[in-house]
Amino acid sequence: MARGTLITIEGIDGAGKSTLATGLVDALAQRGVRATLLREPGGVRTAERIRELVHDPSATIGARAEALLYAAARAQLVEEALEPLLSSGSVVVLDRFVDSSLAYQGAGRGLGLDAVAAINAFGTGGLAPDRTLLLRIDPAAGRARSAQRGAPPDRLEQQPDAFFARIATAYDGLARAEPDRIRVIDADRDPATVLAEALAAIDDLLG
Repeated sequence: MARGTLITIEGIDGAGKSTLATGLVDALAQRGVRATLLREPGGVRTAERIRELVHDPSATIGARAEALLYAAARAQLVEEALEPLLSSGSVVVLDRFVDSSLAYQGAGRGLGLDAVAAINAFGTGGLAPDRTLLLRIDPAAGRARSAQRGAPPDRLEQQPDAFFARIATAYDGLARAEPDRIRVIDADRDPATVLAEALAAIDDLLG
């Protein structure tokens, strides 16, 4: 059996990752492609419990501990869900993966991309996406979208504007470094247009 395909969706908060992920899985199903949607941190029970912790506005978590918690959640997701699904030949659409930690903890928290990449390479066993869709949006516009949801901001969403500016810059750098894997999509458009461009960006992976 041919190995499955891992498609990840990245971008700052408010870029529309969850909306695209859901739309992408639905569109693939309409084409007869078996696809599974997962999110990070989360996707399996242990990782979901870590998600609750790292998002808790009342929690005090240092930058290194934060990076390690994300890597731990990711390690469990890879072992419990990602690898079995990919081994079974499934397409997996994953809302965030290692690039998020590189941008948020490596750049946003100032830990350095190399250090964060190292702990995640250990946590994932070196698993890498076949294609990454980076939703690019101005940080201020992304924050405005997040505020419109009406939900209280989580621990990371409470960070200052400079934090998200560093993250956006880091994402752009990652995209320049790996243009074959990371396809940049302008997220400041309607969901249908973003979905159409995303489908075009993964068409070569679907045979």
